[in-house]
Amino acid sequence: MKVMRCPLNGERNISEFTCLGEVSEPPAPDGASDEAWAAHLWNSNNTAGVVREWWCHVPTSYWFIAERNTVTDEILRTYAAAELFAKGNNE
Repeated sequence: MKVMRCPLNGERNISEFTCLGEVSEPPAPDGASDEAWAAHLWNSNNTAGVVREWWCHVPTSYWFIAERNTVTDEILRTYAAAELFAKGNNE
């Protein structure tokens, strides 16, 4: 059984989570084209290596960030989104 640590709920079975893609900087809300928004929502870098991703603990609807190695599928770290965005490090 694969286990993931949720920052709110502790260690849980991976089946309780869903991944919604890489953390990335959104386009400017008041000036971006439809094409820019579509690219932001649907395109990803597909990086081989460590990436930051949005994850959700489905039973509690708690969103957080996980750093995961896409080559090994190892989850390296999980943390609340506020930890990343408070620092202004949201690529």
